[in-house]
Amino acid sequence: MQNKLLNTIDSPKELRLLSQEKLPLLAKDLRDFIINIVATKEGHLGASLGVIELTIALHYVFDTPKDLLVWDVGHQAYGHKILTGRRDTFDTNRQIGGLSGFPNRLESDFDTFGVGHSSTSISAALGMAIASKLKGDFDTQHIAVIGDASIASGMAFEGLNHAGVTDANLLVILNDNAIGIDPSVGALKQYLTNVKKGTEKQDNIFEALNFDYSGPIDGHDLPLLITELKRLKNTKGPKFLHVITTKGKGLRQAEENQVTYHAPGKFNKETGELNPKSNIKQPPKYQDVFGHTIVELAKQNKKIIGITPAMPTGSSLKYMMEQIPDRAFDVGIAEQHAVTFAAGLATQGMVAFCNIYSTFLQRAYDQIIHDVALQNLPVIFCLDRAGLVGEDGATHHGVFDLAYLRCIPNLIIAAPRNEMELRNIMYTAQLGLKHPIAIRYPRGRGENLNWQQPFSKLEIGKGECLKQGTKTAILSIGNMYKNVVEALDFLEEASAFSHYDLRFIKPLDETMLHEVFKTHDTVVTIEDGTLLGGLGSAIAEFKTKYNYPNKLILKGIPDHFIEHGTVLELQKTINLDSENLSLFLKKMTD
Repeated sequence: MQNKLLNTIDSPKELRLLSQEKLPLLAKDLRDFIINIVATKEGHLGASLGVIELTIALHYVFDTPKDLLVWDVGHQAYGHKILTGRRDTFDTNRQIGGLSGFPNRLESDFDTFGVGHSSTSISAALGMAIASKLKGDFDTQHIAVIGDASIASGMAFEGLNHAGVTDANLLVILNDNAIGIDPSVGALKQYLTNVKKGTEKQDNIFEALNFDYSGPIDGHDLPLLITELKRLKNTKGPKFLHVITTKGKGLRQAEENQVTYHAPGKFNKETGELNPKSNIKQPPKYQDVFGHTIVELAKQNKKIIGITPAMPTGSSLKYMMEQIPDRAFDVGIAEQHAVTFAAGLATQGMVAFCNIYSTFLQRAYDQIIHDVALQNLPVIFCLDRAGLVGEDGATHHGVFDLAYLRCIPNLIIAAPRNEMELRNIMYTAQLGLKHPIAIRYPRGRGENLNWQQPFSKLEIGKGECLKQGTKTAILSIGNMYKNVVEALDFLEEASAFSHYDLRFIKPLDETMLHEVFKTHDTVVTIEDGTLLGGLGSAIAEFKTKYNYPNKLILKGIPDHFIEHGTVLELQKTINLDSENLSLFLKKMTD
């Protein structure tokens, strides 16, 4: 019977009853189980395969969940989930109504802290450790597991800096595999490489921060891991264990091609080979439209600089990094630095394209306000993964950007509805703007095969009427226009409806809006951002400002966090899919 040892483990209690000699067999079972599920259901693969031995050792040595274990980011927590009572439901991972792809406090007592963005583990675990001490509890252990890409982030250093002047019962484990999603970058990466080689001449940086440092040790050697963790369990104060692992360990292709096998999609579980891609020519992903367009523009405009915080593959800035490497920068997991770095470039007349996921830009909010907008520096923010992103769930949905950006003075906000519009607003921005601009676009594919059209300049703040009707005006922003078009196509009689693409939520096209409110009884706004503070709020403010009596209906993301599932499934749950929108519009005509 496959995984027969793993099938006896319903919680770490059963794990701790095993003899140490059986643990390598459990590690093999756990690897096979993850490979089999992810091969057919998709998900994050390489990170979890790399920490199988570490996961087993942690739950074997520590009394989880009484001892508090925090995983950074959480891509690597599949083994943890399977060993902590979720083996039989793991095939629902990242599916609607199923397990979250990341540790989630609502899901299990073993998930001590909800994660999804990087570099939070040390601060969270330190908070837990200080709380235990204040409650007179000196027995509970507090462990943060963080990768070498994540520990280079500012927040991780802030946590280390604080922890080093406490006597907290904190163990930081550095899972050093020289890669995050893309290969790690920066001076700290070089330092860790030198430490591994034994060639580092400088003092140990972690000892200098008052941590009891040990390592580096082989993170796939279970007896060594268990011995070292038992020793550290009885060591007082902040401790640091440096563990060397191989991302994708146990699947040859995942070890050899770590970027692709971070989240490989479906693959053959027997051979490890990726499922063949369809030969049908498809429209491009929006990220690739950005990636190819910035290269095209940068070849014409020598002032263009590309910046990404650790997502060159995910954002497709990799094309510029390959072709124009001296003007394309991966700054590591450092969103705050990325934004202020772009601001510094802008002060010197450079055209800085800061490409960053919508959900990650939240991490640099002060920098947007203080370093960019306050100084009115024309940084160009390209916000990938705007709107609902699907299976990564609540931590990754880019649904807050319209609301959190709209209140910032000097900032232009654009949402192109298709690939050609994205190209044209990027072209327009690099011609020279007097203000910073945020351009948001969704995850996934566009809809046009013939998208590489000649550039044309867009008028900032100018919307467009896509369809003229008689009674009701639908105002959409960005990619949601497609759902509106499909919804209107479902209707037998759509002559009552006009459809306007606003293009810009700031500044609003007030000339167009006056025309809309004067010629229609009802106005409907449709957006893939939060109803509070987004497009609907902006139109409601316009209506109030000019005292229009029209009926106004707002449709968008409701005031709660949306969990995981496919984008279409999630749109259906909040009635934003084209079918539900069509039913809504039909009721209006009835």
